[in-house]
Amino acid sequence: MTEASENVRLIGGEMLLWSDLSNPSGFTDWQGVALELIARLIPEPGPGPGPGRVLMVGPHPQALVDEVVARAPAAALLLRSYPDARALGQRHPGLAVYCGRLEVFTGDEPYDLVLAFDGLRRTHSAEAPAGSWRESLAALAALVAPGGRLVLGVRNDLGVDRFIEARPPDRDSGDDQWEPHGFDPTYPDGPAALDAGLESAGLEVGRCYSAYPDSRAPRALLSREALGHDLPEALAFPLSARAEDRMLVADPLRLTRLVFRHRLGEQLAPLWLTVATRPPATPEPTNLPLGLMEEGHAVHEVIPAQATHERSRPVAVRRLPEGEERAIPPGRVVEEILVEACAREDVRAVRELLAALARWVEEEGDAAATTDSLVWDGERFAVIGDGPAPQASPAPDVVLCRILWRFAVRLLAAGHHHPWPWPLQADQLTLTLCGMAGRSFDQDELDLARKLDAELGRPAEPGGTAPAYRDLLRTRDRLADQLTAALARIGRLETKLTYRERELVRARAKLRRTQRKASAYRRTLGYRLSRRLSRPRKVARRVMRLLSG
Repeated sequence: MTEASENVRLIGGEMLLWSDLSNPSGFTDWQGVALELIARLIPEPGPGPGPGRVLMVGPHPQALVDEVVARAPAAALLLRSYPDARALGQRHPGLAVYCGRLEVFTGDEPYDLVLAFDGLRRTHSAEAPAGSWRESLAALAALVAPGGRLVLGVRNDLGVDRFIEARPPDRDSGDDQWEPHGFDPTYPDGPAALDAGLESAGLEVGRCYSAYPDSRAPRALLSREALGHDLPEALAFPLSARAEDRMLVADPLRLTRLVFRHRLGEQLAPLWLTVATRPPATPEPTNLPLGLMEEGHAVHEVIPAQATHERSRPVAVRRLPEGEERAIPPGRVVEEILVEACAREDVRAVRELLAALARWVEEEGDAAATTDSLVWDGERFAVIGDGPAPQASPAPDVVLCRILWRFAVRLLAAGHHHPWPWPLQADQLTLTLCGMAGRSFDQDELDLARKLDAELGRPAEPGGTAPAYRDLLRTRDRLADQLTAALARIGRLETKLTYRERELVRARAKLRRTQRKASAYRRTLGYRLSRRLSRPRKVARRVMRLLSG
């Protein structure tokens, strides 16, 4: 076994050959929103023997560990994996690294800030039976100093991402699941149970966040106060879980939109991140944000705006890292409007909206806009977020063709119904939508639109996203109904054809009988005599015509 540095201490229950950090999908991949929250929670140096002491419990992404070490006056880390502890001890020589189980860790003095973004599941060791969630929380809360804070992440067993994922959640991380999950009665089943568990551990809940879009890679934190109101469509629409490499049961966008529409964003959040304080609380303001969201490499804060009257719901605005405030535009997302109109086969609504979109693109359109990044309030369009800008300004026809092509790709990939059953490819459906917008394009404009989409760095190739399992079942049922109707029609046609064939056989038999009768009549003596007697009469008539003519 490789020798560790002097700042790594073994406290008991350490796992000498196990590594949590070698499997990045095993723990929560926190990024920008967690860094912003940590920057606001790091205590300032103060008087006393251990001012501003910070402890990180469990595996965390490397960027978070580096941020804490750079900002905290005194930092420590508790891990169960010896290879991970040795690697972090070598990376940060001034960091106190403890390797072992949480239950046996006492610490010299309590800490002003304890960070457990990954929760408590990876603080146990395979060398000893794991305690219950409430026992682990009590051991963790005992490390918080009076007036100190605890930041704890808790995965929701009934989160919206569990209803989307088809694979069983108890095998997400492979070999580290030696302890079966879901049998602990003390594990919180909702925000109320989480608050009760923290209060029983002697902590006061300061603010509870709901993390979206999923528990593996949270990119947004929304507080309980923010979720108590109807979120604007432009704010809630980007919070749906993306497909990536997952096997989907249902459309994540549709299911997440229903969660927010019914105000179940906190109850069905994939993950909760709570900030609790041990009494007595410090009188200084905590400066905790109402919400944080990532857009690319930028982090934005959700702040309330002034309401016009008491009953009006607060309108959220975004504040960029530079301090600029930008109001979140009202209205519905264009893609959702189009999908709904296509499901109703409301061709008139689709035509009117696409015609308005074409006029907006020609007058003031954004080259990077798409149907899922535009909102429509009935009068004007507004862009959600800032997309990449192309090198050269493209023609409005190419911009509109790209917008409609991306929508056609997403519509067909998700398996949504539309009133144009004959186009089987995204290109054909795109040209149909362009005609609905009152613009006549050909394959040349479509090729330029694809080139522009690839230049912007967000290609949407047909078939790149597999439809969800429920959509496949819906499509299968629809095709089965169509097949049943077609088979019934074929059966009726076959019955009619059989009847016509029988009639044809009867007609042919009757014709053959008539022909046989005619042949027999021609062979009779009277028929032959009449034919011979009629011949001189015909010759005389011909001679008379010739003489008279």
